[in-house]
Formats: sequence, structure tokens, C-alpha cells
Amino acid sequence: MADWQKITGGITAPRGYQAAGITAGLKPSLLPDLALIFSDVEAIAAGVFTTSQVKAACVEYCRQRLQAKHSARAILCNAGQANAATGTQGYLDTLESAMAIAQALNISSESVLLASTGVIGQRIKMDALRSGIPKVVAALSQTGSDAAAGAIITTDLVTKSIALETTISDRPVRIGGIAKGSGMIHPNMATMLAFITCDAVVSPALWQQMLARAADRSFNSITVDGDTSTNDSLIALANGQSRTPAIIEWGAEAEKLEAMLTAVCQHLAKAIARDGEGATCLIEVEVTGAHDELSARQIAKTIAGSSLVKSAIFGRDPNWGRIAAAAGRAGVPFEQENLQIKLGDFLMLENGQPLQFDRAAASAYLKKAAAGAYLQEDTVLISVNVGNGHGLGKAWGCDLSYDYVRINAEYTT
Repeated sequence: MADWQKITGGITAPRGYQAAGITAGLKPSLLPDLALIFSDVEAIAAGVFTTSQVKAACVEYCRQRLQAKHSARAILCNAGQANAATGTQGYLDTLESAMAIAQALNISSESVLLASTGVIGQRIKMDALRSGIPKVVAALSQTGSDAAAGAIITTDLVTKSIALETTISDRPVRIGGIAKGSGMIHPNMATMLAFITCDAVVSPALWQQMLARAADRSFNSITVDGDTSTNDSLIALANGQSRTPAIIEWGAEAEKLEAMLTAVCQHLAKAIARDGEGATCLIEVEVTGAHDELSARQIAKTIAGSSLVKSAIFGRDPNWGRIAAAAGRAGVPFEQENLQIKLGDFLMLENGQPLQFDRAAASAYLKKAAAGAYLQEDTVLISVNVGNGHGLGKAWGCDLSYDYVRINAEYTT
């Protein structure tokens, strides 16, 4: 049983945070497009970013900031323009953005972190951003999480938010998060963005380690289309306003905090996969019996990311051969004679031998998952065992529909 409970409030559920989301005119749609997260005090900051060699200006900026200073008070996110592959002027726009929001908040620009999402190759509309900054600062609220979550999305169909609470040293500790992502999702952080707030007291080194591990078990274990964005950013703040004793080394309290952080990240990651462009269902792949967790996760990610597996699930075709083929090409050695594959409750392969199963019922299982979209009853479970090892790993993805091609064929036109 989880040692925490779900609460309302998103990123403003932890103590000492405000948030806002407004329409600044960055998106042609005139939907909300500028978000701000603000901590009442300087917060320990950690980040995990895209490993793409083509990085957005905000990613380079945040990496430099976090290397020089492991704390921050504000995260400003614009939606509409990715400001990636925009050259020197794009980076100058980023610096100006940081200076402008810092001045409006009366804080140092060194305490500002930035994120952008939108079309690659387009600079931020700086006139709109300049005029929007005073408005987003004025809109800051202790109940502003939903507005912020709505202002960071692009092709998303739904906003993504979560908040959890546990107890450390007999005091409540909370973690909240929001995220965006629907297409160009295959994070190697490690377009997806995620922002986490926490009110625990934790050392910078430990907080960064916790976030990196949580990312591997969540955002780095999802895929929609196999494309890694230039802008992938996961930023987490911990401001200490819970007034609990400082967590500075690994132990029971650190383990408890990391488990809750991982749960927040996994909830947001699954919400991104569920909302994949054109998707009708969420796919969850669990691999057991591998040599270690990393190997199991690699097999799971390969299966979840297989275009053939994704297409079969969209077609409601219980074609387990595609699952076996994806597992076999994951680059992880295992004995074929040990392979077991289940789709939901349908056992299809055991000890490397195909089994008879009710194909019509298995297809109906896939149809039921599609009918449950957005009700969190839309999950297709794929279970794979590859041996007798202790490694267990999970990955999440979505099916591949006709609409994915339509959405991306028309993205800039």
C-alpha cells in the first residue's frame, strides 16, 4: 500500500508556491500560452534535460544555471514557439526573458529557470512576452496550478496534474506536478515538459539524484512516436516550507520522499502517453525475469515503442508475434525458450511455445481499452517474462492511429 495520499492543488499544493497561466498572444489560437511557477523562498532546484544534440536555448540556459547555482525561485514557460535551432538571437531572447521576469518579481535573474515549447525553428514572440510578463506576475495565486497547467500545453487534449502528501517526522510533506506532452515523445533526458514542486528540506545533491532516478522510471520509460524533443525538460523545486528536518543522506525518509516523487512522475508520464497524438488507449508493458532493472526496462521500452505493436493494438489485433519480435531486438540477451507473453489475462506464449487462446475475446479486450479512453480504464497490459532474473521494468506508450499522421502532417500548415 502506498505511503501517501492523493490531494488536490497540483503544483500549488506544497506550501510556499504560487502559479499562474495567462494568454499573452504567443499562440495563434489565442489560448493560454504563458505560465509562471513561483516559490516564496529560494528553493533547491534540480533538472533533467534532453540528450538531443539540437537543444533549445532554454535547455542550455537552465543547464548553465543549475551548474552554477542549485537553487531557484521561478520557472517561466512559454508555449507556441520552441525557440530551438534559433541561433544566437534565440539565446539572447532567453536571457532577456529571464531578466524581464526577474525584474517583475524583484528577484535575481540567477533564480529564474525557463522552458519553451512549440514549433522548432521559431523564436519567442518577444513583444507578446514582454507585455505578458506583468500580467502573469499579477495573476500569481496559491490556487493557480490549473491555469499554469493549461498554459503549457500545445497539441495536448487534456491538462496533466497531480499532488501527493505523506508524513515525515510527523509533519505533512507534499509534492505537486504538472506536465505537457502529446507528440514528439520519446524522452532521453533525459515536445515534453514537467515541473515539480515540493516543500521538503533536501540537499541539492540528493534531490538531483532522486529526480534522475525518478525520471528513468517514468518520463524516460514512455514513448509515443520514438522522437526525442529538442526541449525536453524536467525541473523540480524543493523549498523546505514543510519545516521538516533536512534530508541530507540516504535513509528511510529519503527513500519515502523519492518513492512519492517517483509516483508523481509516473502519474504525469502515463498521462502524457495516454494523451499521445491520435491515441485511443494507453499501453503498459511490464517485463520480468531480466538480469536487472535496466535490462527489463530496455525490453519494455522497445515493445512499447514498436510501430508494429502500436499499429496492431490500434487495429485490435492480438498479434503477439510482434511483441516477441520487439523483445528480441531490444539488445538484451535472453533465452527464447524462457519467453512468456500475456495480453491482459490472455496467455499467448509459454516457455517459448505458442498457446491456443480466444482471439475474438482478446480482440474484444483491446476494443474495451479503446472505449475507456480518458477514463483511466483504457490501459492495454502487456506482460513479458524473459527468464529467472530479478530485473523488473515498466514502460508506457500508446497505439498508433491514422490521426497521428494527420496531426503531424498538418502541424505547421
